[in-house]
Amino acid sequence: MPRVDALPMPATQTPVDLEALARGFAGATGSPKLPGADEPRLIVFISLSMPEDALSRLVDQAARARAQLLLRGLSEGSLPRTAARIQQLIGTRTVAVQIDPRAFDRYAIQRVPSFVLARAGGPEMACSGELCARSDDHVMAAGDVSLDYALAHFQRSAPAFAKDAGRFLARLGRRE
Repeated sequence: MPRVDALPMPATQTPVDLEALARGFAGATGSPKLPGADEPRLIVFISLSMPEDALSRLVDQAARARAQLLLRGLSEGSLPRTAARIQQLIGTRTVAVQIDPRAFDRYAIQRVPSFVLARAGGPEMACSGELCARSDDHVMAAGDVSLDYALAHFQRSAPAFAKDAGRFLARLGRRE
């Protein structure tokens, strides 16, 4: 029989209340609006190990553009630490944040930040470590740039995605 009292105890004496954290996200300014199947998806792949200024800028722009922020995994292997770090990062802004290692595989993300603009109605395929998203269903850019810079790049370099990129740029208050 395992001895529960012999299990390691958390280092912190004040545990993160995940339920309260979730209520805070929902009650801040409403639930984040995620695009439906009939809308294009703008995904920003990030890591909590990125510089604070870059993360803050991307969180702000993602909130205004209604883009989704994606993490590969947990910070230090801990859900409470990850949740606390995300809460500290986003503050009162309403932004969708998800942990999805399969999306990193789906779009062959090798570095962060990376930006993906996926076509409306594009398939969400399951992956098994291989690139699964069809290249004509999305456009991608990577590098330490702002979200509006990546969207303007999509407009110039991928005419098939120019209209969708323009919609997100308009939410950021920028016209191209």
